Amino acid sequence: MKRISVIINPISGTASKKHIPMLLDQYIPSNKFEKQFFFTEYHGHAFEMASQAVQNRSDFVIAVGGDGTVNEVAKALIHSSSVLGIIPMGSGNGLARDLFIPMDVRKAIEVIAEQQITCIDYCKANEQIFFCTCGVGFDALISKRLAEKKRRGPFAYLKSIAIEYLSFKPDTYEIILEDKVLTKKAFLLTCANASQYGNNAFIAPHARMNDGVMDIAILFPFTFWDLGPLIVQMFTKQIDKNSKTEYYKAKQVILKRKKPGIVHVDGEPIQMGDIISIRTIHNGLNVIVPNDPVYRDY
Repeated sequence: MKRISVIINPISGTASKKHIPMLLDQYIPSNKFEKQFFFTEYHGHAFEMASQAVQNRSDFVIAVGGDGTVNEVAKALIHSSSVLGIIPMGSGNGLARDLFIPMDVRKAIEVIAEQQITCIDYCKANEQIFFCTCGVGFDALISKRLAEKKRRGPFAYLKSIAIEYLSFKPDTYEIILEDKVLTKKAFLLTCANASQYGNNAFIAPHARMNDGVMDIAILFPFTFWDLGPLIVQMFTKQIDKNSKTEYYKAKQVILKRKKPGIVHVDGEPIQMGDIISIRTIHNGLNVIVPNDPVYRDY
């Protein structure tokens, strides 16, 4: 009999999680799977419980919550035989969306029941693990502002962009790739393992989570009149066609800036120094995905 550990964040998003155990019992038969349910009580609790689940040799560890919960669970599962399952119930749901996991709870559970497993990459920024994106510049500032808000989501994201844009001053970065060194003044610079930040905001439309490299997206400074089209292109997977963007692929990159500051790591603002070393670790996490992703064959 296979073991399933279900880690639920009861306060993520806005929807109640009380019905999750019942739904999992409905879609995943108890005569074939031994299920245990755990509820987080504080920041970092999901990581602790997922680590214990790995030690207990759980076959599947299901994260129920938003990006923070999913990331904590995923970090505990890297390079283990335990498989991550996701029931997305947060505001951004970046990893779930990039893996084409349905936002509907019942459909997400149906995906878990099918047990289609693939292996994806993860990345490290100065030893801070991330699965989707990390970056410096404007998006790092926005992550800091969103962390200060009680409510998140697309509206809060766009509102923060509008407020902060007028006073933001772009920095110049030295970008050390495997085969070249670049110096670029950038509005933002994102290292993307996944194609989006979350909420279907695509910063690197061609990034794949299993190709062993990250997509490095550079958005150059632009005028106020460019802002509207850029936002539209970001939400329609067309931003790479904008003349203000430039892209590179690399397994590893070193970013140098004039002074320490905020780096966003999967949307979490973290203070880092003036040198940031970022690398991709290939095939580090087993995860359940839909049988037939619409746009991408994982």
